[in-house]
Amino acid sequence: MARASSVGIGAESVIGDTSSFLVVLLVAALAPLVAAGARRWLLGVTIPIAVVELVLGAVIGPHGLGVAHLDRTLNLLSTLGLGFLFFFAGFEIDFGAIRGAPLRLALMGWAMSIAIAYSLAGVLAATGVVISGLLTGSAMSTTAIGTILPVLRDSGQLEGRFGPNMLAAGTVGELGPVLIVTLLLMTASNKVSQALLLSAFTAIAIIAALASSGAVARTWSYLNRSLNSSGQEPVRLTVLLVFALVVLAGDLGLDVILGAFAAGIIVRYARRGRTTRRFEMKLDAVGFGFLIPFFFIQSGMRLDLAALDSGVGAVLKVPLFVAGFLVVRGLPALWLYRHEFGLRDRIALALFSATQLPLVVAITSLGLAEGEMRQSTAVALVTAAVVSVLVFPSLAIAIRKPRPEPAAAPEVVTDPGLELA
Repeated sequence: MARASSVGIGAESVIGDTSSFLVVLLVAALAPLVAAGARRWLLGVTIPIAVVELVLGAVIGPHGLGVAHLDRTLNLLSTLGLGFLFFFAGFEIDFGAIRGAPLRLALMGWAMSIAIAYSLAGVLAATGVVISGLLTGSAMSTTAIGTILPVLRDSGQLEGRFGPNMLAAGTVGELGPVLIVTLLLMTASNKVSQALLLSAFTAIAIIAALASSGAVARTWSYLNRSLNSSGQEPVRLTVLLVFALVVLAGDLGLDVILGAFAAGIIVRYARRGRTTRRFEMKLDAVGFGFLIPFFFIQSGMRLDLAALDSGVGAVLKVPLFVAGFLVVRGLPALWLYRHEFGLRDRIALALFSATQLPLVVAITSLGLAEGEMRQSTAVALVTAAVVSVLVFPSLAIAIRKPRPEPAAAPEVVTDPGLELA
C-alpha cells in the first residue's frame, strides 16, 4: 500500500490536477465522435474538430461546468500543441508551387489587408470598442490555411490555377501576422536581442537544411528504416527541432508560433523530393492525435462566454468582426484577382482567405494574458472565427461548384406523311 501511495503522490506532483488532465483527455477522445455526429445532424456540413474542441473546452472549463481547471501541466501541453499546430502550417508551405505571380499577388493582397485592418482597428481603439488596435488588426488579417487545407484538398479546390493562388494567399495570410506581431511585441518588450538570436538560428538551420542534401541522402535509408522500428528517428528529430525552436523563441506568446513555423519550413526543405506520406502520418499521430487538442481545449476553457451578456455592444462585436474578416481579407482578393479569375472564383478566394481560427485564438490568448484585450473582445473574435470556419469554406465551395447545364429540349420529329394527310 505504501508503494502504491507513493506512486500516486508522484503522479499527482508531476501531472498536477489529475482530474482536469483526465477530463481534457476524455474531451479530446470524444471530439472526433461529436464532429462526426454533428455532420449527420447538419446534413453533411463538415465541422472542423478544432471548433468542437473549443466549444467542449468552454463547456468543461471554469467558466462553464467547472469540471476542469487550468494548471501548469495543461499550460505546458497547450504550448507544445500550439507549437505543433504551427509546425504543420510551416510544413505545408511549398514555395516552389506558389512562386511567381501567385506569391506576388498574395503579398500585395496581404499588404492591402494590413492597411485596411489597422485602419479599422485604429478606429475601434479610438472609439473604445477595443483596447489594442495592433492585436485586433493582426487578428483580422489572418487566414486559417492549415485548418481549411483538408477541405480544400477533399473538394478539389487545389487543382488548376486556383490552387496555387489560394495556397499563396493562405500562406502569406498565416505567416505575415506571425512575423509582424512577433517583431512588434519583441521590440516593445525590449526583446530585440532575442529576436535577432532567433532569426540568426533559423537562418542557419534553413541554410544547413538546404546545403546538406548530400549528407541527408546518405543517411536517408537509415531514417526510413527507423520509421518501421521502435527507433522512429525522423519523428524524434522533428520533435526535438520543434521544441528546441519553441524554447529558443522565448516565453509563451506569438514568438512560440514563429519558432514552430520555422521548424516546419526547415523539415519541409530537408525532406524535399523524398516520399513523406509515411513520415507525415507519424507526425499527425503525435500532433493531431495528442498535443494539438490540448491547445484548442485549453483555449476554450479560457473563454468566458458570459462576457457576451455584458451588453448589446459585446454581442454586436461578433457580426462586426465577421464583417471585418470579409472586408480585410476578402476585398483585396476581389480586386487584385480581377484579371486572373471570373467573379465566382474571386468570391470563393475571398471567402477562403477570410476564414480564420488558430491565429485568432493565439492572438486573443496573448491579449488576455498581457491585459491588452477585454474578455468580451476575445470571446467575440474567437466566436467570429468559428463562424467563419463553419460558413465561409462551405459557401465558397458551393459558389465554385459548376452549375449543371440545362438539358436540351428533345427534338420533335414530325412524320411527313402525317403532315400530308
